[in-house]
Amino acid sequence: MRVYVPLTLSRLAEVHKAGELGPAPLTAYAVTPSLREWVASDDVEELEYAALYQAAAASLRLIAGEAGAAGAAPRRVVVAADVPDAGVEVVDGAESLGEVRVAGVLGLKKVAAVHVDAGEAEADVAAAVSAGGSGDAVEDHELLWFATQEIPSLIG
Repeated sequence: MRVYVPLTLSRLAEVHKAGELGPAPLTAYAVTPSLREWVASDDVEELEYAALYQAAAASLRLIAGEAGAAGAAPRRVVVAADVPDAGVEVVDGAESLGEVRVAGVLGLKKVAAVHVDAGEAEADVAAAVSAGGSGDAVEDHELLWFATQEIPSLIG
């Protein structure tokens, strides 16, 4: 199952240094029954896109929690990883569409890609954080795709 783990740039730096995402259980987002019903589509790409952006909204909340952290640029970060279905517990509902718990620690080798806002999104991400995590200010910004080998350049 493809899961989308919300992070921040500072947390991505910690993950890169440790070589894994943890501790378990990890909150992530995936294509779940409630998300399928909400999107009302059978298109796998559309469903995964919706799960990705549920994780991006959660990333905004994490950024808000780090407000004032020195040196952390306000950019949404989502790590996409492939995990066995047996290691994922679906917890989604009306308040948490697509939310899942990943039972174990995820090594960076399980990471398929990293999705991060471009630098030009920082002002809008900061505005969204100031608005209490509302994603309205960032709706026009698409997350960019990066290979795991590019993490060092992202965390600078």
